[in-house]
Amino acid sequence: MSATVRTSRAGAALRLGAIALAAVSLVACASSGGGRHERYASGPLKPYRIQGKLYEPKTVKHYDEKGLASWYGYPAGARQTASGEWFDGRRMAAAHKTLPLPCIVEVTNLENGRKIKVRVNDRGPFVKGRIIDLTRAAADRLGFSQHGTAHVRVKFLGPAPMADSDQILMAEVDPSPQTDPSADDVAWLF
Repeated sequence: MSATVRTSRAGAALRLGAIALAAVSLVACASSGGGRHERYASGPLKPYRIQGKLYEPKTVKHYDEKGLASWYGYPAGARQTASGEWFDGRRMAAAHKTLPLPCIVEVTNLENGRKIKVRVNDRGPFVKGRIIDLTRAAADRLGFSQHGTAHVRVKFLGPAPMADSDQILMAEVDPSPQTDPSADDVAWLF
């Protein structure tokens, strides 16, 4: 067999190997859900117990609930959220007992019609009758930070990308007539 034939067969084998490797990589990407949902399978979906009550977080396709919202706060950078991000009450974020972390929800204040999108990255509230805890910034946008609580509707919009150290994510505020016209039209998220 000549050297030319051996060289072309070796080249063909290398090309075939490269094609097989590319195909395996594509199958791996497709089966992982495109890099978004597999992150839910980590710690934030593990069942946990607070004050003797068991909570079992799970992935959802649809969540739409009405109930009582409250707001919570800590000094910025004083603690990490359940998703591992640093808490900052100036950001549009929230805590929920069972939704997957992180995700985006739409919160509507049923008392004044204001509507915002927030990043759920923490667990809570652990007070009977409350369905979501918002940061002070989110409560301000919804117009209830002075009252402490408000009747709201919470709708799951989908998973949120994991926050990287340099990544800033944004959510829009619905510019409805009830929204303070002096408020920014964009709110920052983790």
